[in-house]
Amino acid sequence: MSNLQTNLQDADANEIVALLRHNGIEAKKVTAKEGITLTVHEADVPRATDIMRAAGLPKRSLANLGTVFKKEGMISTPLEERVRYIHALSEELEFTLQQFDHVVSARVHVVLPERIAPGEPIQPSSAAVFVKYTEPFDEDTNIPRITNLVASSIPGLSGIEGRSKVSVVLAPAGAAPKGVQWETVGPFMIQSESASGLMWTLGLLILMSLAGCAGVLWFALTRTDFGKAMAVRMAQKIPTKAAAT
Repeated sequence: MSNLQTNLQDADANEIVALLRHNGIEAKKVTAKEGITLTVHEADVPRATDIMRAAGLPKRSLANLGTVFKKEGMISTPLEERVRYIHALSEELEFTLQQFDHVVSARVHVVLPERIAPGEPIQPSSAAVFVKYTEPFDEDTNIPRITNLVASSIPGLSGIEGRSKVSVVLAPAGAAPKGVQWETVGPFMIQSESASGLMWTLGLLILMSLAGCAGVLWFALTRTDFGKAMAVRMAQKIPTKAAAT
């Protein structure tokens, strides 16, 4: 077995294991001090990696506002506070967008109002959103939802004018490579396309075994009856000592 992913959270590990097993790849979880390690057969590593990449797994770790602004006993400058706020706001939005059906991953780049130079007009807020999705994904329905969500979450982007400053870029996720589908037939784990052939073969072997057992039983019975009949006939032909005298 080869390591596929290390230092995973339990939820991410379970999601990956379920996905790989659905695609016919057996994955095992190994719990370590640093997190969970996933192992697969070495031959399955390339396909497992492609399947995970297509599904956007493991998901990027996102920090919320509470985590980013956790007090650590140090005084932050206004610039540091601004950068941390933009970063936290972006990650909060990314997490929310990933809750949409069929969204694999999302990135949000936020620009808050800022005066570039003294005397210059304030640069208005804007946002750029990138969404990777899998089919079926209704663009006509989801783009307005994404735009409204982002515009309502960022200061200075409310209203029709604000929504016009939110750009949404969609990209389809690459299709996961088709793998071998497996089925369980009795004690055997085989490819789905070979299942019917194996079932016919097993059925034929069972019938042949039953026929062989019946033949052996019939032969044993007939042989016993034949032996008894021959013994009776020979006993009738050979005179006893009493008859001879």
